[in-house]
Amino acid sequence: MPIFSRRLGRWAHRHAQWLFPAPAVLLVAGIIVYPILYTGWMSLQEWSVSSLTAPRFIGLANYHKIALADARFQEAVGRTIYFTMVATPTAIGLVFVMMYHPSLGVANYLLSVVGLSPWRWTYSSQTALYALALVDVWQWTPLIMLIALAGLASLPREPYEAAHIDGASTLRTFWHITLPLLRPALVVAVLFRAIDALKTFDIIFVMTQGGPANASETINVLLFNQAFSYFNMGYASSMAVALFAVVMGASLILIKVRRATAW
Repeated sequence: MPIFSRRLGRWAHRHAQWLFPAPAVLLVAGIIVYPILYTGWMSLQEWSVSSLTAPRFIGLANYHKIALADARFQEAVGRTIYFTMVATPTAIGLVFVMMYHPSLGVANYLLSVVGLSPWRWTYSSQTALYALALVDVWQWTPLIMLIALAGLASLPREPYEAAHIDGASTLRTFWHITLPLLRPALVVAVLFRAIDALKTFDIIFVMTQGGPANASETINVLLFNQAFSYFNMGYASSMAVALFAVVMGASLILIKVRRATAW
């Protein structure tokens, strides 16, 4: 028995780099990996929660539908991409719901102060997505500014001293020194915001539920409706996998850009 204990101890010592993180890895696998694999499996099925029948394997039919036959999903993809290039906690969404009220909200009052006609904000299909994008910009601009300020604080002084000696103007110094040196920090900020905006759900659901007339329905809102309003779990799972692929692809592209700018 003592010989076995010593051998076990030596084995554990040699493999400590694997044994210590193993519980955490198994926990993460159970919480994250299993749901991803289950969602991928469900995306290959046709199944409605309201149906008493078991899931039926249909292969890639759901992906064919969202790629070629579902105009509503394709429109949601376009709105999601627009919202990323132009969310937020529920409390902020509720505050802006009151601010955007056509007759009682402060937003139209501010427009009237400067002589502009009132808008319908989230109550019109023509302006709903723009109003939501404005809320997103309002909330996350301070974060982008903090990242930019942190990047500015870390810039070396030597290039600016050399530019001052050479008589470079402020604009040329900013364009040829500050902006290139700050580019890695700006790319990180864009990476964070792009990933977050691609998966935005809370602000849109709280303020418009994808309306009016599906004008602000992004992929996340459409996925939620398919799963929990229409109970099309298989089709909703295929949308979740497609969204995962979009977020992963965007992340990899931005990470590659970040590495390129770091050199």
